[in-house]
Amino acid sequence: MEPRVTDNPGQSRFEIFDGESGELAGFAAYERSDDRIAFTHTEIDPRFEGTGLGGRLVRAALDSVRERGLAVLPYCTFVRGWIGKHPEYIALVPADRRPRFHL
Repeated sequence: MEPRVTDNPGQSRFEIFDGESGELAGFAAYERSDDRIAFTHTEIDPRFEGTGLGGRLVRAALDSVRERGLAVLPYCTFVRGWIGKHPEYIALVPADRRPRFHL
């Protein structure tokens, strides 16, 4: 079974669940405003570190944000670093804000 990513707006975070156990394996917290979403913190449970779930979580979250037509402000260093390694996602960050995030 594949890991599952869901948006939990009540907790203001995207969550990833382990594909085998179904356990919550991590989350990417955000703050939403009008047409922007600011990612503030990403956390993967230590039991699941090194399994690629963090990257899967960020990719799914950013894909969801793209579908909604929102801009991304990557204050979280993990999200910012992931975007830097995947240039096809840089366009989600407003051009005038990219220098602030070194993108």
